[in-house]
Amino acid sequence: MVCGLIAGTTYPFRTLKIFWRSPSLLRFLIIPISVNILVGILLYTSLLFPAWNGFDALTLSIDMRVDRLIADLPAWLGFLDDIIIAFTYLLRFLLLVGLFLVTGFFLLQFGTLLGAPWYGKLSEEMEKFRLGEAKTIEVGLIRDIGRAILFEIKKVILWLVIAIPLLLLNIVPWVGSLAIALLWIALTAAIAGLDFLDGPSERRRLKFRQKLGILIQTFPASASFSLVCCGLISIPFVNLFTVPLCVASGTLFWCDRVLPKLEH
Repeated sequence: MVCGLIAGTTYPFRTLKIFWRSPSLLRFLIIPISVNILVGILLYTSLLFPAWNGFDALTLSIDMRVDRLIADLPAWLGFLDDIIIAFTYLLRFLLLVGLFLVTGFFLLQFGTLLGAPWYGKLSEEMEKFRLGEAKTIEVGLIRDIGRAILFEIKKVILWLVIAIPLLLLNIVPWVGSLAIALLWIALTAAIAGLDFLDGPSERRRLKFRQKLGILIQTFPASASFSLVCCGLISIPFVNLFTVPLCVASGTLFWCDRVLPKLEH
């Protein structure tokens, strides 16, 4: 389990090494990165920067509440000051991470949707590089489009089924907010994992339940891989380049860790 956990984190960096040694693959990154830059400009101006201003107002409100809470504590509970302050900083950090995760998540969804043909080609070329060939089951353009739409709908349903109960944790003060932040990161990573592993899975026309099962069957490697990719796509401006990298590394992960399980 520990080896799988560590191995999952290495795939984006293994993919960088492949691109470095095989420059011919770099040409398949040009259009996806160009699409990301356009989508990124829209997201940063309409989502990230306004949300950042809202984040400042929220953190100021948290600071004021904490100051009032500490001021009302009896003298003999003074030792709680440091605990409350540390917890507040942790909450602020998780909220900041959540903001970057949401922005990166939207970049992933819109960028890969608009650049789907080129991301598909990138994934296909990476599979050919790794296995010598890329298996594709042809179903026709109409069914291809239908499957793509259905995949997105099912992801939204999965997200809602998990996200709505998470909101109920808000009834638990402080702990609820912390739990939501951590579980939200896990949910975002799981959805991102589905996206990054979808290239070879979709070419083989696997069902959504099978795609979800792949994440479970390759756990914990799939979890660490998804979390690292979530981190990479959550860094503003850097994520314009890391989304294609994670798509390619998802194909590499699929070839190494998913395909052997399907063949047995």
